Amino acid sequence: MTEDDLKNLFAAEEIPTPDENARKVALNLAVAEFEKNKKSENSSQGNGFWSRLIGNKPNQRSEKMSFSKKKVIYGGLATACVALLVYNVAAPTLSTSSMSDAAMISNLSGASAPQQKADQNQPSRKFNDIANNQINSVSSLPTLGSLFGISESKKEKAEAEMATAATVSRIGSVGAATGLVGDSASMSSDMVVSSVPSPASVAPMVAEMDVVAQRQQEFGRDKFEEFEESPIKAVKAEPISTFSIDVDTASYSFARSSLDRGVLPQKDSIRIEEMINYFDYAYPLPEDKTQPFSTNVVMKPSPWGEGKKLMTIGIKGYDIPKTSMPNSNLVFLLDVSGSMNEPAKLPLLKQSIALLLDTLKPTDTVAIVVYAGAAGTVLPPTRVENKNQILLALQNLSAGGGTAGAEGIRQAYQLAEMNFDKNSVNRVILGTDGDFNVGITNQEELKDFVEREKDKGIFLSVLGFGRGNYNDAMMQTLAQNGNGTAAYIDSLSEARKVLVEEATKTLFPIAKDVKIQVEFNPSTVAEYRLVGYETRALKTEDFNNDKVDAGDIGAGAEVTAIYEITPVGGPTAVDPSRYAQPTLEENKVASNELAFVKVRYKLPNEDTSKLLTTPVTATTGTDNQALESETDWAVAVASFAQILKGGKYTGAMTYDDVLKLAQEAKGDDPYGYRAEFITLVHKAKTAAGLEAQPSNGGYVGGSNGGIVIQPYPYPVPNQR
Repeated sequence: MTEDDLKNLFAAEEIPTPDENARKVALNLAVAEFEKNKKSENSSQGNGFWSRLIGNKPNQRSEKMSFSKKKVIYGGLATACVALLVYNVAAPTLSTSSMSDAAMISNLSGASAPQQKADQNQPSRKFNDIANNQINSVSSLPTLGSLFGISESKKEKAEAEMATAATVSRIGSVGAATGLVGDSASMSSDMVVSSVPSPASVAPMVAEMDVVAQRQQEFGRDKFEEFEESPIKAVKAEPISTFSIDVDTASYSFARSSLDRGVLPQKDSIRIEEMINYFDYAYPLPEDKTQPFSTNVVMKPSPWGEGKKLMTIGIKGYDIPKTSMPNSNLVFLLDVSGSMNEPAKLPLLKQSIALLLDTLKPTDTVAIVVYAGAAGTVLPPTRVENKNQILLALQNLSAGGGTAGAEGIRQAYQLAEMNFDKNSVNRVILGTDGDFNVGITNQEELKDFVEREKDKGIFLSVLGFGRGNYNDAMMQTLAQNGNGTAAYIDSLSEARKVLVEEATKTLFPIAKDVKIQVEFNPSTVAEYRLVGYETRALKTEDFNNDKVDAGDIGAGAEVTAIYEITPVGGPTAVDPSRYAQPTLEENKVASNELAFVKVRYKLPNEDTSKLLTTPVTATTGTDNQALESETDWAVAVASFAQILKGGKYTGAMTYDDVLKLAQEAKGDDPYGYRAEFITLVHKAKTAAGLEAQPSNGGYVGGSNGGIVIQPYPYPVPNQR
């Protein structure tokens, strides 16, 4: 067939509409493969481009392979000619943002060359015109000999190698555009390579690609303990309810982090009691540290069901004056594994500790233990008066490696024990994303270890960081059994709240093993339901057993618990028994009591518990307007948390009802936390049910306004 025959054939052929997305994907894959092959060259052996530039003599093996290399080069050029013909048919138009081969060579060699623009008005360019254009583009470059001062023979080899590499890159694009390479279904149509990265820019691009790939792998791996909401119970069958207090706040800040991304939090991440206890409440302060907290009960109508009532129990801890605070012996146990290599993890953790240092006394001591693939001490016990030394140790920390968390915990406790002071607060503070994947990773085994250590007077608190592989279940286990608290730090503002504004609540316990037991009167109450505290439930007999562990409360902290009750004669969830007979006690004149609240606690240095009791009637707390207003705020937060979990027990209540109740009960808000809550309720109204997962075509960006998928500004590697 002659050239005229080819011209006539192409002139009569209808050119198919090019697949723009396939062409862009082809360019990405081709350039990525080119960069990968370029990196894999072993220039130190003398058969690479840069080795020849500096005069390295090719080794014997390279000389033996020269004939094979020539065959590859010549074969590649021949294939390029055929492939370019195919490319003219499959994708005749070139994007104005794509590069010519000349520009590719120019970019890699450091020379400048005129870029070839796409001819948008000629959808069918002839094969010989394309070939001439490719040849002219290469020949128009400044010679490599003039650029690097190398001999003519070496210049010819270099130009041949560079031209071949650029042409092979174009062949890769053709293969992808015709459906021969890769899978483009999941790639964004906006992924266009406007230039091949220069050698100086390759490293940061690869680093960012590694971070994106890590985020893709870690997506959706946040771990939470599964549990069912507390059910409605019949008083005649189970008149007694027992649970451990909980002053943790991690659930609220994690929910806020999710809503700030424009997505609803996972249901198991919502622990209603932690949402309620995130806020301060104006409960009366106890006057004497020998009775370290007051118990306040308020009865109100329930907004969740007609005929029901809410019984709110509020506990306020004794606040230690700053002049009376004991010294602190703190050991920071910091996760520096590879999973912490994100801005919201290790860097934020270091900033958080720096904030805490400002609240400590000069006579307090601080030590730092780190763990990754192994564990070690980076700062021995150091007095806070040497703050610069502590900050320098923090500044030098970087992330990398596995996560041998158990070994780090052992070393941290050993260090705390070596510096133990019975008159001080001895505490290990763990900062991590909870991703233990080296050594002991069994939660029960770690639980047993921290339980034994707390009996020595060394407590454990946990600060959680990051998203994607956040292991909340592990951190809850450690904090609950280490006589400490668990907080989730999603911002520097939250770090300031937990470690500066509420440092005394976090560091200085005023009571330990605090348990609450409520006995309901079957003559006046038919049913009850405890709102939250599912993971803190205790057996009835555990209440009087001082060997059974429970929660701790820090100086000035508040704890709030809410029961929804159904008075006798009201609408019950369970039908009354046909055959139940009234007991002897019920035949007597019924008492006006609804319930009897009991609280057990131990002072920090004692092992025997003390008991507080409070009888509850239908009018308890109704004469205190301040308490009623605080109760309304707690109910608003509890309503919001239950709706986020699915609203199983909230009836017809909506987000708008929550907003109305919260705005009316907002009260004093010096730090703006209650205003922020109202904003979160607004965000929940429009939040997505599932977070968008980044694919090969984009990476996650944006904050506070929802999730944004942005196109990659560089080639995407094949992740299959």
